[in-house]
Amino acid sequence: MPQPDLTLTPAGPALAPRYRPSAHPADPPPAPRNRPAAHATGPGPAPRNRPAAHPAAPPANPYLRLFTRPGTRAFTAGNLIARLPVGMFGVSAVIMIAAAYGSYALAGAVTATGLAVGSVTGPLIARLVDRYGQARVAVPATAYAVLGHLVLLLCVHGKAPVWALFLTTAVTATTPNTGGMSRARWAHLLRDEPDALHTANAFEQAVDELCYMIGPVLAAVLCSTLFPEAGTLTAAVLFLGGTLVFAAQRSTEPPVSPRTTAGTPLRAPGMAPLLAVFLATGAVFGSMEVVALAYVDGPVAGPVLALQAAGSCAAGLLYGRARRAARLRTCLAAMTVLMAMPLLGASTGSLLALAAGLLVAGMATAPTMVTGMGLIQRLTPPAQLNEGMTLAVTALLAGIAAGSAGGGWAADHAPFASFGFLIPVTAAATALTLCATTGVGRRNGNMG
Repeated sequence: MPQPDLTLTPAGPALAPRYRPSAHPADPPPAPRNRPAAHATGPGPAPRNRPAAHPAAPPANPYLRLFTRPGTRAFTAGNLIARLPVGMFGVSAVIMIAAAYGSYALAGAVTATGLAVGSVTGPLIARLVDRYGQARVAVPATAYAVLGHLVLLLCVHGKAPVWALFLTTAVTATTPNTGGMSRARWAHLLRDEPDALHTANAFEQAVDELCYMIGPVLAAVLCSTLFPEAGTLTAAVLFLGGTLVFAAQRSTEPPVSPRTTAGTPLRAPGMAPLLAVFLATGAVFGSMEVVALAYVDGPVAGPVLALQAAGSCAAGLLYGRARRAARLRTCLAAMTVLMAMPLLGASTGSLLALAAGLLVAGMATAPTMVTGMGLIQRLTPPAQLNEGMTLAVTALLAGIAAGSAGGGWAADHAPFASFGFLIPVTAAATALTLCATTGVGRRNGNMG
């Protein structure tokens, strides 16, 4: 007798006899396809036909739908852990250096040096990521940056010469753009789903705001309650561990692009004026932070300033649920108007009014950044996506540095208390003017 085969039936796996290719009159006819085969153990009642299981309906919430895709939860969790220290390193370094050397000016100069060097190395590291892959480049670059932070910690703890601090902080500039790598994964996974990609970009922006809310507070608590170096040490561990988890998720990593002769993404049509808009937008953020801190000048300054990030986070999540994105010019116009709210609140002399003004002003931040990053993704060739988004971040950082300097000057030379809040409004109006005059963000043509 022929050996039985295992076959799948509506009732589950069953053993059915193996039939010869040519039917013999004595052989029983094969069972119909829509009827379950008899079980090999003997006669018995035929299993009842069960209705076919219908696949579960996708979640109604667009953010939950993002994470139904395999691998997205794992790489998002790793990236979140790796991105949190970005908001911790700067505050931790300032507290650590100021406690050891008694100079906030030195602490600010050292952190500014790392920021300046990073603006040069960042696009270069992103280009390597595009060429060789996220895991191959991000892990050694992160390890090298973490080593630099730990050496800086040891130099500060041992009160090394000042020149050693500047030299060491330059080593930390190999930090990869973790947020850009996460956005690149979403762009790869959702390349044929523009609505879902819009939601993913909004989620990423909300994560940025969340990290910039929690990171500085966590760093300040660790440095003040434990020891001055605790913030840097914790941030280094989180940064390396999160990057390792993120890089291990190879199934969602964008494929490595062959070496391109296109040169820098700056040559893409519309990219240069869009980066100029990012530069002016960064000046909004940098000036608002310094001006608000100088105006409040107390222990509540941090929580009050965090309200701007809270407003941005909430607005970003709501914006991600919208079915279509607004034009960049519309977002910048809303930002220009809303950035006047802190000015009005500060003019009243009420701290509560200023806090409310910052909360409202923050609501224009995330929609503007989501729309701008969406344009970057459309203007940048797919083979250079990490580099293009890192250029945008570099422009933002340069704007933040310029805005911080302008805000500090305004705070020191203000003819009246709320004078400094004119700087963010002016920077937002500049970004709007650049967008309108250059045509960045148009829905037709190469401008997006």
